[in-house]
Amino acid sequence: MMKKHINGPIVALILTVLRIWLGFQWVEAGYGKIRSGFDAGGFLQGAIANASGDQPTVQGWYARFLEGVAMPNIEFFNILIPWGELLVGIGLIVGLATIPALIAGAFMNMNFIMAGMGLSSPDTKLFIIAFILLFIGKGRYYYGLDRWALPYVKKLFSTKGRMLQMK
Repeated sequence: MMKKHINGPIVALILTVLRIWLGFQWVEAGYGKIRSGFDAGGFLQGAIANASGDQPTVQGWYARFLEGVAMPNIEFFNILIPWGELLVGIGLIVGLATIPALIAGAFMNMNFIMAGMGLSSPDTKLFIIAFILLFIGKGRYYYGLDRWALPYVKKLFSTKGRMLQMK
């Protein structure tokens, strides 16, 4: 009985509004970074610096990751972050590739939080909303392009699977 309500049209409408709102947050963040010529270097250096001292806000293992992986590849991250945010937002707004967009958004939020923004940052709210949408049920994409795209993709993969078994 409860599953029927979670996946019903009224809850789906509420989840859709929440999904679209979350998408606009991502689009705004990504587009702003693209327009301003985003550079993560200062943020990453600050996060690495916050891993030391009496009360570090960044875990040492994460600071080592930032120092060893992110900083040497800063040009890649300067492109990946704003365009990733923009694409996550677009996917959530139109409801296409909703689950991958939610996972990517939650992953980016988790990294921002671990880089020292902390649990009191706005990213925490976005992270929680992404997780709610991710695990609540199919209502998150009922009013979106996934409603029509997912059956097509499932059919495509089941057809290819049968063709591979026949060979």
